[in-house]
Amino acid sequence: MIPANNNYKLKPKFLLHVCCATCALHPYFLLSKDFIVTLYFYNPNIHPKKEYNRRLKDVRMISKKYHIPLIIDKYEIKKWFELTKNLKEEPEGGTRCSVCFKMRLEKTATAAKKLNIDLFGTTLTISPHKNYSTINSIGKTIADDKKLTFYESNFKKKDGFKKTIQLSNKLHISRQNYCGCIYSMRERFNISN
Repeated sequence: MIPANNNYKLKPKFLLHVCCATCALHPYFLLSKDFIVTLYFYNPNIHPKKEYNRRLKDVRMISKKYHIPLIIDKYEIKKWFELTKNLKEEPEGGTRCSVCFKMRLEKTATAAKKLNIDLFGTTLTISPHKNYSTINSIGKTIADDKKLTFYESNFKKKDGFKKTIQLSNKLHISRQNYCGCIYSMRERFNISN
């Protein structure tokens, strides 16, 4: 039991879905002021496997450097391809992205429930290429269904994206130049099927 005169404040637990180390840095430092944050890496959309491994390696590095608990879930690329097989031609930011966000946030919510963590969120809203309203809407719907709380965010505001890039540059974290899936990679580099 904590004495009444102690200024120690118990912080609530928070499960934070992270897509990569670059996107995780600024949101983590913001959230860690008020929450006990655990990073959750579940990204079956990232392709090819070499890119997935590179991103995971960087997330492991920041977890170790800052002593942040990290949970790594399965790389379910076949499941992701099955969910998106009819959405190959969708543009970046379209229906395919919403399906991908939903897949990852549902898995995050399921993990949070198993860990008895009532609050979860994602670093995805730090990207200037992603619609934070769409992500928040999907997260809130999942949270309501699972009787959890989704942390609605727009981490790119107040120069959040700029700050996370500066932090990643200081740590020499290599930045990806596409979202992660093979379709965004093809679109970004103008590669035909």
